[in-house]
Amino acid sequence: MDLLLSLPLVSTLLTPSWSTSINILFFYATWSTLVLTNDASTIHGTALLALRIVIWLAPSLLFLAFDSLVPSLSTSIKFVGAASIPRKPLRLLSLAVSNMLLVTGVESALAYGTKYATGHTLFRTTTTLPLPWQLFKHIIIMLTARETLTYYIHRFLLHDSHRSHTLTRLHTRWGHANQCSSIGLYADHPLPLLMLRLVPILLPALALRPHLLTYMLFTAVCTVESTVGNSGYSVVPGILLGGIARRTAAHYASGGKANYGTWGVLDWVHGTSRGGDIMADVRDEADKHNVKDRSARKVDEGVGVLQGGVDALKNGADVRKSGRKRGKGTSQ
Repeated sequence: MDLLLSLPLVSTLLTPSWSTSINILFFYATWSTLVLTNDASTIHGTALLALRIVIWLAPSLLFLAFDSLVPSLSTSIKFVGAASIPRKPLRLLSLAVSNMLLVTGVESALAYGTKYATGHTLFRTTTTLPLPWQLFKHIIIMLTARETLTYYIHRFLLHDSHRSHTLTRLHTRWGHANQCSSIGLYADHPLPLLMLRLVPILLPALALRPHLLTYMLFTAVCTVESTVGNSGYSVVPGILLGGIARRTAAHYASGGKANYGTWGVLDWVHGTSRGGDIMADVRDEADKHNVKDRSARKVDEGVGVLQGGVDALKNGADVRKSGRKRGKGTSQ
């Protein structure tokens, strides 16, 4: 528990924010102490558990309580209404938490096994913090790879069109029995769950081998996307998260015949979108914020400023020209 509470992420959430400099200094001191006093594999496993408790389990419990205690209000803001309200919430919760611990345990065992066999950690675990540009670049690369793996694994292994694949049968029977709820994110058979929730995240990271903090931030982003996207709520704001939630609901409603990716880009490319693709999300968001009108106004303002500058230059030139003429007349 001491190690869990000493994680920089948890400490930052629980510590008042006075200034950015103080927070960065505090974060660096906490992280350095953590690295120097604990085994890297222990930090890896504990950080994963903390992230999933804070980012997935806690909000999912709130969503589950809301769905169970106020079903009439919940169904009114769900894409598929009452069909997404868990009928056996305690059983669903037990399965989901067990599977979350399984996924975390498998990755932790891999981290310990790699350190024991090779003497190296899965990811760089040093007191030096990753540079902002490097962190951003690595996360973009891993997110892109994760989206690609998620789409093809989900479409061709977990939803084989002939339903002849073992993973397809297991995922259809287990995963699609718990439609659109955040707590159901981990409510699947362990085999398809590992293929969908662990492999697309872990493989790109193992290939890139970034700093452990970069990997944890990447895992946090993926967890937030999946938690909000699987909530089934139609009131999720934003282009990305709102689109993910709608496409996930359509995936379950279609029986797994569409929307295999998270962002919807590969679904748009392959024609497997249903309920609106990523381009529709962008157009809707642009219309909502009147992007065209605002852009036109900005252009008009820019042209006005430019024209004013040109007029000012012309007037200045005319004044100087007139001054030179008067000067010549006086000298004569």
